[in-house]
Amino acid sequence: MTNELIIRKNSSSLEIALLADKKLSEFHREEFDAPFQVGDFYLGKVRKISPSLNAAFVNLKAEKDGFLTYFDLGPNVKTLNKFVQTVRQSDRLPSDLDRLQFEEGIQKTGKIGQVLRTGEELLIQVLKEPIANKGPKITCDISLPGRFLILVPFSNTVSISRKIGNTKEKSRLRDIAQSIKPKNFGVIIRTVAEGVELEELDKDLRDLLKKWDEVLIGLKRAKVGERITENENRLETLVRDILNPSFSLIATDDVQIHASLKSTIERYRLNSAMLRHYQGKSPIFDQYGINQQIKSSFGKNVPFSGGAYLVIEHTEALHVIDVNSGNTSFDPQNREENVFKVNSEAVNEIARQVRLRDMGGIIVVDFIDMKDSKKKSALHQLVKDSMSTDRARHTILPMTKFGLVQITRERVRPQLEIANTELCSTCMGTGKSVGSVQLIDKIINEIFYLWDNMNQKNLTLKANPLIINYFKTGFPSLRIKWWLKHRRWLSLDLDPNISLTSYEFINGDKQVIS
Repeated sequence: MTNELIIRKNSSSLEIALLADKKLSEFHREEFDAPFQVGDFYLGKVRKISPSLNAAFVNLKAEKDGFLTYFDLGPNVKTLNKFVQTVRQSDRLPSDLDRLQFEEGIQKTGKIGQVLRTGEELLIQVLKEPIANKGPKITCDISLPGRFLILVPFSNTVSISRKIGNTKEKSRLRDIAQSIKPKNFGVIIRTVAEGVELEELDKDLRDLLKKWDEVLIGLKRAKVGERITENENRLETLVRDILNPSFSLIATDDVQIHASLKSTIERYRLNSAMLRHYQGKSPIFDQYGINQQIKSSFGKNVPFSGGAYLVIEHTEALHVIDVNSGNTSFDPQNREENVFKVNSEAVNEIARQVRLRDMGGIIVVDFIDMKDSKKKSALHQLVKDSMSTDRARHTILPMTKFGLVQITRERVRPQLEIANTELCSTCMGTGKSVGSVQLIDKIINEIFYLWDNMNQKNLTLKANPLIINYFKTGFPSLRIKWWLKHRRWLSLDLDPNISLTSYEFINGDKQVIS
């Protein structure tokens, strides 16, 4: 699998598209004026303690208070609060924690009123950005993530990613971390640290300690509600977490982003030849086919194979994904096998949609009903395998007797919503207007299904002239490109009497294909 990262900058936001084998797998939009970003540090003040919720509301000088639960205080919150008072009151910054005396850790079953008091100043970190009518979720269990390591102040624990399975490698990494980490700083070793040498791990740790010093400098000067330091933006975080030798291209249309990415790639000792500063005439997202994929991927109905499609609905409490066979025809003798095939093909698209839209909370998937228990188990395993590359925490429950699979997934940012309805006089906003990306994509998917699965060699598309022109315009036109690549020719038959949203396929025997 080859990966590509395409970055577009406009006046109000940064848009980041991740492509896997040319197909859009993740899309992020970062607004420049967003008040909160995951990982940012703030100086807050406890405004209200809620015993019933065992939580506190923290004033961050924003429209909604930050929400701090007892479980997000961290075991050494008393030590942190004492340290914050020392930094705020002293002339010298005690960034070195060697001489720090730890306070007694809090109990897991304690009450927040026993730990915090109204009006107390806190050093907090953003866990989740504001979502809907809720303020940001915050924590006092602070950490600083790096490429290979995560630095955890006020701790002495060394933890290793569970995804590193080699026992010897775990032992090696643990020994290195114990030898290089300062006293009273904990370390979490990330998956990408597997096989990395001591020098690179030590450099990553020194960079994180510099960031910790910056936090303390900001803390001393900050006023209540002020952002102390900014975490890396979403692009830097994404690059830090996913960049590896499988990337063949990173392209951006902004010179400053290009320079920043070049520095990052060199720091990670990766091939800088993958980086490109795009200066073409057409917009960068058009050049790499991203706009078309965005419009076809964020609709209510999402086609995925041979006329089958997903219906995606979002309610206040959950997301519902319904798998529909569409115009896929089933052989009555092998219905169970055919249904399993459609369901299996839907799984990859479902996993892609969950990541693409950053769905969170409860996700219910309604597959086409199957009776064979073995096929149900096999489908459940396919769902788990397809979701295994998702970096967000998630849990997948077994399929119910009604064919439902429930997924719970953590979301730290608001779900990305893309408006893609195109209004025209014919469809009145249904998204099936002339030139509609969704309609054209549906026709193209059916063409390839008829070619590849139904072996229809002499295929004719009969449609309105405006639809036909889409396949004829340009040099080379779309159907000429297909001929050069696949040696399949698509005949075109225009009929002005056909409505803009209707079309039909005719085989070599002049019969309409249903």
